[in-house]
Amino acid sequence: MTIPSNVEDANSLRFRQNDREGQTAIRYYDSEMKEGEIGSRQFVTLVDVIAEGEIAGFPSAIAAGHTQGTNNYNTTSLKDVFLNNTQVLKQSAPNTDPDDSDFNFGTADSNRPRLIPRFGTSDQTKIPGLKETERDRTVGVTVTVASPQVVTITDTSTEGLRVTIGFPRLQKIEDDGNISGTTVQYTIEIKDQSSTLLKKINTSSNLTGLDRDIHTGGGSITGKSTSPYFKDHIIFLPDDIESSDFPLTVTVTRVTADSTDNLLQNAFELTSITELVFDPSAFANTAVSALRFDSEIFRSIPRRTYRVRGRLVKIPHNATVRSDGSLSFSGSFNGTLKTAKEYCNDPAWVLYDIITETRAGFGDFVSEDQVDKYAFYSASEYNSTLIDNGQGGTSPRFSCNIVIQSSHQAYTLLNKIASIMRASLYYDDGKITLSQDRPTTSSYFFSYANVTEDGFVYTGVSQATKDTVVNVKYFQNETRTYEYETVEDTSANQSKYGVVVKNIEAIGCSDQAQARRMGLWHLYTQNNETETVAFTTTADAGSLIRPGDIITVQDPVRSGVRRSGRISAATTTQITVDNTKDLPTEAASGDQLSVILTDGTLETQTISTISGSVITVSSAYASAPQVNGMWLLVRATTETEDFKVISVKEDNNLFTIAAMFHDSDKYAFVEDGAAITIPTITNLIDLKPAPSNIAGDERIIVLGDRAVSKLIVTWQPVAGVTQYSVKHKLDNGGFQTTIVQSPVFEIFDSELGTYEFEVYSYNALFEPSVQPTTLTFDAVGKTAVPGDVKNVKIEPLSNQFVRLRFDKSTDVDVLHGGNVVIRSSNLTSGATFTNSVDVLPALPGSVSETIVPNIQTGTYILKFQDDGGRLSNGEAKIVVIGTIPDPFPNLTVLTDREDTDSPPFAGAKVDCFFSDDVNGLVLGSLETLDDETDFDSIADFDFIGAVDITGGSYEFANTLDLGGKQPLNLLRHFVTQGFYPNDLIDKRTANIDTWTDFDGATAFNVNAKLLVATTDSDPDTTVTADSYTISGTTITITKSSHGYSVGSFVNVNFTSGTGVDGDYEIQSVPNANSFTLTSATSLSTSGNCTYSAEFSDFMPFVNGSYVGRGFKFRADLESTDPAQSIEIDQLGYTAELESRTETSLGNTGASAGGFIASGTSTKSVTFTNSFFTGQSGTSIAANSVLPSIGITIENAQSGDFFALSNITGSGFDIDVKNGSSHVDRNFKYAATGFGRGS
Repeated sequence: MTIPSNVEDANSLRFRQNDREGQTAIRYYDSEMKEGEIGSRQFVTLVDVIAEGEIAGFPSAIAAGHTQGTNNYNTTSLKDVFLNNTQVLKQSAPNTDPDDSDFNFGTADSNRPRLIPRFGTSDQTKIPGLKETERDRTVGVTVTVASPQVVTITDTSTEGLRVTIGFPRLQKIEDDGNISGTTVQYTIEIKDQSSTLLKKINTSSNLTGLDRDIHTGGGSITGKSTSPYFKDHIIFLPDDIESSDFPLTVTVTRVTADSTDNLLQNAFELTSITELVFDPSAFANTAVSALRFDSEIFRSIPRRTYRVRGRLVKIPHNATVRSDGSLSFSGSFNGTLKTAKEYCNDPAWVLYDIITETRAGFGDFVSEDQVDKYAFYSASEYNSTLIDNGQGGTSPRFSCNIVIQSSHQAYTLLNKIASIMRASLYYDDGKITLSQDRPTTSSYFFSYANVTEDGFVYTGVSQATKDTVVNVKYFQNETRTYEYETVEDTSANQSKYGVVVKNIEAIGCSDQAQARRMGLWHLYTQNNETETVAFTTTADAGSLIRPGDIITVQDPVRSGVRRSGRISAATTTQITVDNTKDLPTEAASGDQLSVILTDGTLETQTISTISGSVITVSSAYASAPQVNGMWLLVRATTETEDFKVISVKEDNNLFTIAAMFHDSDKYAFVEDGAAITIPTITNLIDLKPAPSNIAGDERIIVLGDRAVSKLIVTWQPVAGVTQYSVKHKLDNGGFQTTIVQSPVFEIFDSELGTYEFEVYSYNALFEPSVQPTTLTFDAVGKTAVPGDVKNVKIEPLSNQFVRLRFDKSTDVDVLHGGNVVIRSSNLTSGATFTNSVDVLPALPGSVSETIVPNIQTGTYILKFQDDGGRLSNGEAKIVVIGTIPDPFPNLTVLTDREDTDSPPFAGAKVDCFFSDDVNGLVLGSLETLDDETDFDSIADFDFIGAVDITGGSYEFANTLDLGGKQPLNLLRHFVTQGFYPNDLIDKRTANIDTWTDFDGATAFNVNAKLLVATTDSDPDTTVTADSYTISGTTITITKSSHGYSVGSFVNVNFTSGTGVDGDYEIQSVPNANSFTLTSATSLSTSGNCTYSAEFSDFMPFVNGSYVGRGFKFRADLESTDPAQSIEIDQLGYTAELESRTETSLGNTGASAGGFIASGTSTKSVTFTNSFFTGQSGTSIAANSVLPSIGITIENAQSGDFFALSNITGSGFDIDVKNGSSHVDRNFKYAATGFGRGS
């Protein structure tokens, strides 16, 4: 705990003690005492703790040159004691033998306040007079001139005596009957056993020539009393009294003659003597004061204020304490402190004392070796510098006068004290050190050459509101009260922000000038130091930086020029720099070059010449900088910026530094009132020229996995410009303005049209260049078609599939959201994208290979399609002929061509028709003849109005029945083309030589699909239901043991009721005797119906293998453009069965080895899986392709033979004989045929 020069309300009341003492010259009225009578008084002694640890003492006594422990010291110290804020001894009083009139309390020496201090030393003596025990000895004997009273004191523990003198009456009756007072004088002497005088109460207060340690006044009473009056004399025995000095004698002697006149009553008696033993505590290492005063002066315990020079602290060996508590220094500091502590109020050493002191600080946790004394010394030199106090004198820059009376968190308390001198503590390299905001030159510099690519990040404080009036609270020593020093901002700021009052407290401040400087500092820093910078650097620089360091930043983005970089070569006088960009071509007056030397220090010299990349300085550096070190050129027109480091954080050998803007002019402004100088740190406030070399580019980019068109406008950066204004418009639209921070402007989702741009350069004041630079750019947006598919290659995999490989698209809008469209045609020449159909659904645009159905003979055609549906112009084709790698022949069951039937396309049509004009199946229109009002205007009755974009379908005229469930290979035959119905050749009337497109416009927005559905039953089955009912949209068909499944499709013919014929999907099978369908409309009906075999749903027909007995086929026609239609020119399929060989191995009638016993009669063998032998309705007549059978007899004998008969698709008969008789032999068979029945 530190107690500096002001102690207000000392913090501990140890004793309160009452003493009674007679007193004269107090005249007052009350009900029992007449005017002019004397009375008894009580005195109070208060003991206050002033400080923990030794203090210097009371400044008035110190200034007077008195010695501690003397009466003069104690009396003069009363100038520094205030009771209820009133000085006990007037400031004007002499420092020795003050008069009664010099005291503000007490009317005579007998009732003046008394002060006995102790200063907190380890060996201090106890305060006398603080009684612990007392022993009263009643005497009650009258004292006369002739008979002095003597009392012997034998108790060697006695430390003081209270001698009580009693007057029964004290009065004189005058001749006129009036009663007046009188005077009685006496003495009290205390002698030791050898009769040596120890103490004496004299009759007079005039003690000239007497030993004040022995003699005191007080042996006289003047006044009147008509009732008993007592006066106590408390006498302290000498501190050095010993037991051998006992017994003591106390002699009370009457000096005034005894009264022999009845009208004069002045007799007195020695009423009692009380032996006193005082409190033995000396309160070692605690500064205390005992204050004794007349209790009648105050109605209650008064408020005590002590003005003291507080705790003694360690100070530097070369320091001397000035009278104001600050320090002066001589010579250099060698890192040691004086052994003997001294008083000073320099906050650096007050803080040092708190950190290292074990009794009242944190010395139990921090040793002196763990504190950076040099940092504290540097701060102390700055603190104790005497500066103008604004009152015609000087005072130290910072003083610490503080009372710490309560507990604090260590961190909070230490930084509170440090803040007095604008400092902060931090831990570095194993020591507690401090950084102070004081004039300091830069120790390092940073530019883009030694920071990471993130560069410099600046953060500013909002300037929406500012304090414009600051009230600084400080303690005024003269008035012992807190006062406020008001500091006002400029009238301009008050007009701008209004009167915004901020109240702050100057901790430990008792100097008005220091308080004012604090207010000026607050206003200045909030107005001028509001920006921070953060950046990351490498270990070679970051490891040298500490909090509180001043660093220089040369940021070309802010300054507009590059004036720093790396050193390519160096001597002590010539530096070759790495880059001449923005480097002046010649030196100007005042130019300086700073470099970082090999020891990490910064040195600056004046530049004499600049020649290319070589800079010569006028004076040599202390040493030659190392290659790749840092250089910085400073010129008055573009000064650098200084920052004060706030924090340094290291992570993975990178150092992140945060710093606050540092204005070195603030010190002179705050202390001397100097005008603020605004440095020229940039040329950015000059009007800038418009940008040059403006250019535009358009591209497709990915934004959030979406391809968008982006128009990019770029220009040559203008030196010193960080913002540009870009005005742009599309076609005849209005201009839009955008502010950008870099020489590039982007428009996302650019559109087809002409863009106009105007670009202005802004300076740092946001003023535009006089003229803009302009650009006109024709944009296409996303209307450009993607590039073509390239390098298509085919790899046969089987008779069902092939692999197509091709180069991945390079167009972004294909790769993201686009497709690869693969179509096929059975044409090997003349195939186009429009006369082919999708071989499979469109693939993602990012693929570069895929497996597709094997069309065996025909053409694959590939295009890229962007996310807007635009197809590449070119058609990547690859023609295949006989790509089946299977060497075994297949059986063509049926080849069906709907286009060659007579009539063609005889199947069921929905929203499509056969057109003689194009000789193909085409989509219908949305209009009918009934919609036409002018038949003469119809160019072609086949094509009236717009194409039906809801699509159409065609179901093949016949189903395919294999007679049994078989795996069947299906190869489709599909040739289509898109066209514009109203742009047919026979509809064109212009001369053919004028046609620019013989084929007409390309119709890409159409497609056709071939579908197949299968059944395991007879496809021509017609089942008569028991009944049906329709309730709402639910159709329930009842048929005993129907055997149908959910998800199958049936064709229903409602023979009665109002049900609508058509294909339906089975929705549920409640039981074996019913199933449900869903009606398109809500009905309520019932009746009879028939229904077909159950088929699967129609699935895409791609070349491949399908399993079933029956198959039906459908083509779907699609268009997304009502102006475009599609025609199917060729439509059909080829059905093939694969050849197969079956052996007896695994036959249910064979042994494990595949042998069958022929028996002694005709043996019938059933194939494991039946073969297809032909079927009505196919190209293969019934039983026209029987399987061929080979027989191997295991144990044949001479003369054995076999004969086969009744060969069918399901088996055969065999007779094994020898001669004319059957013989039982084991045989194997191998049957080869087509199909695999189940």
